[in-house]
Amino acid sequence: MSATIKSSELPRRGNHGSGPIVWAVIIATTCLLLLVFQKLLWLVVPFLLALILYYFLYPPVRVLIYRGMSRDAAASLVTLGFLALLFVVVVALTPWVTGQMANWQDTVSRYVQGGLQLLDNSLRNIEAHWPTLARAHLADTVAARLVQGAGSISDHLEPVAIGIMAWTPSLLLAPFLAFFFLRDGRRFTRFLSAAVPNAFFEKTLYLLHEIDRTSRAYFQGLISLTVLDTLTLAAGLWLLGIPGALALGLICAVLAWVPYVGSILGGLLVVLVAATDFPDAPGMAYWAIALFGLVRLLDDFVYMPLTIGKNLELHPLVTVLMIFVGGAVAGVAGLMLVLPVLGVVMVIGETIGLIVTDPRLMARHRHALALRREYASRDL
Repeated sequence: MSATIKSSELPRRGNHGSGPIVWAVIIATTCLLLLVFQKLLWLVVPFLLALILYYFLYPPVRVLIYRGMSRDAAASLVTLGFLALLFVVVVALTPWVTGQMANWQDTVSRYVQGGLQLLDNSLRNIEAHWPTLARAHLADTVAARLVQGAGSISDHLEPVAIGIMAWTPSLLLAPFLAFFFLRDGRRFTRFLSAAVPNAFFEKTLYLLHEIDRTSRAYFQGLISLTVLDTLTLAAGLWLLGIPGALALGLICAVLAWVPYVGSILGGLLVVLVAATDFPDAPGMAYWAIALFGLVRLLDDFVYMPLTIGKNLELHPLVTVLMIFVGGAVAGVAGLMLVLPVLGVVMVIGETIGLIVTDPRLMARHRHALALRREYASRDL
């Protein structure tokens, strides 16, 4: 007599894949990937730029596809339009860049000296109110060390410029890769899904969808965050009367892609410009510092949750800890890459955890293997 099992008697399947073991594997895998990517930055950086271009250019490609154009034609048309626009921008900016390159060392030295003068004046004002610091000759000591440090910075400017020029050929891969992402992305998805056992096919489709959603959320959120930071900083600098407000805002917003380090460099740049362009008004530099601090607060508590944090679905504690871990493991490259890498590895790890802890899926897979062995040996 065969017994029938009611559905209510079956063990319920829940989300048991995201336990401490899975998260330990996710964190270890993220750290290992950061170490590998640090050695392959010449490929990782253009790949990331290509992903940003892909998510930036995908909406117009989708519009053209909805209007009846083939995917290949839409990808080619949008990529050619972007390259034409980029060419026009480069041609328009070439005379200005050429003129600036002739005296870039003098320009950098002038802004460094302006910052040093602001710091010296500030320290001497503090000494005037704190006799203990005046007796310790704080301003003279700091000024001597900073002058020595400024000289070493000037000595390293030329190698940094040469290094940036050496990266240029690698960065040219970005639009090339973005074009093939736009044109052949779905073919690559079908190629991956075809190699997956049938029992895990639905979970694999979910995994690929979640990886694309996570990457899209991060990079589109990064673009939105950059636009918001640029507009906010530019508006504040324009109200203060600092020249080149839009360019400064954009540079600071792009530098903020590197957590903490980039924000510090952006704030230092704004202070140097304010101190140099307004040498007789030190209050302008202090207002610039206050503005930058306000924008950072808006960025951390308003802009970031509305853009990256809202869609990436990472706990703030995990985000902060992994940023420090990424910096310790892979330096500046780790700071830049840790969040997107963690997001993708998190999706893959949690999905695999759901698969291996789902008894029904594993039973389906074992049954499929048994049927294949039986079919292969049927006529032996």
